[in-house]
Amino acid sequence: MANVTDLQSKYSKLAQEYSKLRAQNQVLKKAVVDEQTASCSLKDELKQKEQSLRKVEQEMDSLSFRNQQLTKRVELLQEELLLSESKSKKSKNKGDSPSQVSLQTQSVFDEDLQKKIQENERLHIQFHEADEQYRRQEAQLRVRLDQLEKESEQHQAVVDALNRKYTDAIEKLQNDKALLEVNAQTLEREAKDCRIRTEECQQQLRKYQSEVSSQLKHSSSVIQEKVPFNDTQLSDYNSLNVPLHNRRHQLKARDVAAQALGFVQSLVSALLNLHSYTEQRVHIYPLDSSIEAISPVNLKFSQYLHENASYLRPLEEDLLQLHHSITEDSITALETLVKLQDFSRSFSSYSSFLQKILPYQLQSLEEDCEASLCTAALASKNRQLQKDMKKLTAVFQKLKSYVALLALPSVCSDAMCQSSANAVFTQMSACLHGLHDAATELSQHYSQKASLEQGLPTVTQKLCTTNECLLSSLASLTNSCGKMATFFSNNLDFLASCPGYGPRGGFLNPQQADSVMENKRRAATYMSTIRKVQSESVPYREALANRHVLTSSTESREGLMQQVAQSQEKISRLEQEKEHWLLEAQLGQVRLQKEIQRIAQLEAQITTGHPPETHSAADGPDPMCADAPEPLQDTSVIGMLTITPCSESAADQESREHLIKHHYMSRVSEITAQLQMCDSKAVHFHAECRAVAKRLAMAEKSRETLTEELKLAHQNITRLQDELSTTKRSYEDQLSMMSDHLCSMNDTLSKQRDEIDSLKLASKGNSKKNKSR
Repeated sequence: MANVTDLQSKYSKLAQEYSKLRAQNQVLKKAVVDEQTASCSLKDELKQKEQSLRKVEQEMDSLSFRNQQLTKRVELLQEELLLSESKSKKSKNKGDSPSQVSLQTQSVFDEDLQKKIQENERLHIQFHEADEQYRRQEAQLRVRLDQLEKESEQHQAVVDALNRKYTDAIEKLQNDKALLEVNAQTLEREAKDCRIRTEECQQQLRKYQSEVSSQLKHSSSVIQEKVPFNDTQLSDYNSLNVPLHNRRHQLKARDVAAQALGFVQSLVSALLNLHSYTEQRVHIYPLDSSIEAISPVNLKFSQYLHENASYLRPLEEDLLQLHHSITEDSITALETLVKLQDFSRSFSSYSSFLQKILPYQLQSLEEDCEASLCTAALASKNRQLQKDMKKLTAVFQKLKSYVALLALPSVCSDAMCQSSANAVFTQMSACLHGLHDAATELSQHYSQKASLEQGLPTVTQKLCTTNECLLSSLASLTNSCGKMATFFSNNLDFLASCPGYGPRGGFLNPQQADSVMENKRRAATYMSTIRKVQSESVPYREALANRHVLTSSTESREGLMQQVAQSQEKISRLEQEKEHWLLEAQLGQVRLQKEIQRIAQLEAQITTGHPPETHSAADGPDPMCADAPEPLQDTSVIGMLTITPCSESAADQESREHLIKHHYMSRVSEITAQLQMCDSKAVHFHAECRAVAKRLAMAEKSRETLTEELKLAHQNITRLQDELSTTKRSYEDQLSMMSDHLCSMNDTLSKQRDEIDSLKLASKGNSKKNKSR
């Protein structure tokens, strides 16, 4: 149903806007038609002027032709005059009669010539005046034609823009209408489903009522027979019972808090706009700060008004936190609402702010009265505004007292505390109605003052715009106060009702709310644990068999560990033996090479015939024939070396030492290379670890800076969103007011035109009657 009401309200708003746009379109169409008729009449006048211009040009041509004829005639007359003079000079000696005749003819010609010259001069003057008049008229008509063409282009552009706008609005309205029809159809289907569900629920309700009534009878009979006493009759026993929690009451409380939050947000927005536009007006009237310095009182007043957001924003934030603290599982009462104290402190600070700016506001109104152009009516309105501001501040002081009383912590849990809270809520409702009345009076008086200021000769467009904005903010303030008063009156029974928890037939101390909710959470966790499915247990015999297997596996593991250790020892010993036999193989190869060389030398000596050298007794027995002595073993870190003592030559010993030295040097070089490789790897790993540690520290610092920047960005975003919402609301209010004002002006203009037409018709009828008489 809420969606249906919202859709109906949206549709009604769209219809109102469409009617406004339609009225504006009609007015603009009339203006365009009037301009088109005016342009047509001007075009006709231009054609007539062109025709008259052509006539004047023709007359000018005829006059120029006549002038040429006259000049020719004058020249002829001058020639004849010269001839006559010459003849008169020749005929001087003749009689007087011909001279008299010539004089008479000359006088006639002179008079005729004088007349023609005067006529020619007059025609020249007329022609010059007609030419100048024609040029002036042509220039005026061209200038007027250019102006009319520009105006027609502007009107055509406005008409095209309005046509596009109206077509877009019509398309949007048609789309909205289609969506609304679809939503209406869906809502009808949902309504049918809801009817079916309600019928089913009613049937189930009847069934449950019958079952509950039977259970109630059984329970009452059991209680009467089994229960020895009723513990709800005594408050001491009743306080030991488990309290009941009304979930529906909590949902209602959260809904009421949400609605109150919306109304307070609209009230805060209206007050923000009121203080901001008041600050703007102080800088404009009675002295414009852009031209000359304003008074110290107004300067201090504007500085205080500039701080309004620091007092109004905490109201909205604290009430939002209060709304978030009311959850479905919490216990809501005046004593458990800790956030209400924060809201009370913010409200008291704003009330103190109003008390602080009240003297400056009254003094600013006094300065308005002391202005040179202030009339008596305007001064009376300023005094009324002073009274209204005092009344509004007093109402806010009363509200501060009531909110502080509600936010006081209380330890009472009986009906007396509940009755005192009911009285506070009742007085608070009456105070909200008084706030609505004060805001209404303030708005009315300020609208009258703005209308009087518009009649002043020195009023500016900036002041008119600021007054309109102030009126819109006062209208929104009045609307918000009215909604809050109505809301509080409608929910007064709920606010004055008992809290939604407590034992049957009694009251519970609100300080026990935390323990009640803690016990509830513990009970919920206990029920969830006992309802949890336990894992399947292992049978006892299977567990014993698994234990034997486990012990045997541990024993076998220990044996395997011993075998691994023994095999590792064998591997190390075999490695040592491998090293020993490698050395023995190298020594055998050296001996073999030496024996091959010695045999080759003996064969060469035999072939050359020299007897072979024989070993004497002093040299020692032959190594091949001597008895094999016992071998000596030499063990070291790298392996074990078996030394067989025999008589060897010095060269053999040197070669053997050289081989051993070469072997040890190669091993030492390999080990040093491995050590250098390990050192280089360790240094590389150490450098990498240091670099990674530095990167980690830099990343931590950057993360901290980024988190701080993110917090600041979030704060800026919230602040900008608040400013955007306030400016958007103010602009919407201004646009709505301007559209209403334009519609009203159009209506008055149409009425005046109708009256003028009716008066014209009446005057025409009276003139006809007078003519007939």
